[in-house]
Amino acid sequence: MRRYRQTVEELVEALGGIEASWKDEHSDSVIRLIEAIPEKGAYAASDIAAMLDRDFQAAMTAIRLVLEMSKDEFEMALKAGLGSGGVGIKRYAKDGKAFISALLDMKILESLKTTVGKPVSWRDLLVERLKMGRGSAIKAQTRGRYLEQFSEDIVKRVFSRAAYDVRCRFTGAGGTSTEKADFAIPSKEEPRILIEAKAYGATGSKQTDILGDIARIVGQKRSDTHLLLVTDGITWKMRLNDLRKLVEMQNTGLIARIYTRRMARELESDLNQLRLDHSL
Repeated sequence: MRRYRQTVEELVEALGGIEASWKDEHSDSVIRLIEAIPEKGAYAASDIAAMLDRDFQAAMTAIRLVLEMSKDEFEMALKAGLGSGGVGIKRYAKDGKAFISALLDMKILESLKTTVGKPVSWRDLLVERLKMGRGSAIKAQTRGRYLEQFSEDIVKRVFSRAAYDVRCRFTGAGGTSTEKADFAIPSKEEPRILIEAKAYGATGSKQTDILGDIARIVGQKRSDTHLLLVTDGITWKMRLNDLRKLVEMQNTGLIARIYTRRMARELESDLNQLRLDHSL
């Protein structure tokens, strides 16, 4: 083969779209199951059982779509209703009555009735595509902003607004590098307290991202700078190993303390104590 010297421009000029189908075998199964759901004015537990018996995996996806829940949200809600154990086909085969009862508690019958009975226009289809695409990203971003606002409300009560920087890059221990943090107190140039607010499910805030972000902050901050982590989201329960790694970092002193929204009083109390400790 002859040697070539290519340029970015010629490659860009040659680029084209790649057609890809959004469907796979599972999607086809879900569509077939949805098409088999009878249209009627009310539904009963037997209708849900019929769906699960026909194709369990497809039915679980269809039910989740009807409930407008993410996979993690759906599984956690179902686990809460069933108690300990799994939520797969073995659990259904073992105790189908309890399984369906948990789905009924999640209002599947009401949601199915509303979904089936709703007239759909082409405008509705476009809005639905918007919701499933951009809407899901906005939902995730909103979770993240909510936790940041929750944290700032407490920070603001303890420190004056001029005494902290928000969503900044703080100066590292060596004075030559920086790293991102949600809050740097009293300033990003000389932080005595750093706070990260990470909501699970928020854009850019997957568990592995949180671990990496915290590790980078730990690698940059001074050893006498206190790092606090505010996080939340029941889906952490599905990633307990990652949560254990954060707790281990806290137990070894790399993180001063980890908080959730239910620990608002503890966060405010600790910030008041840190304000005194650092004479801020």
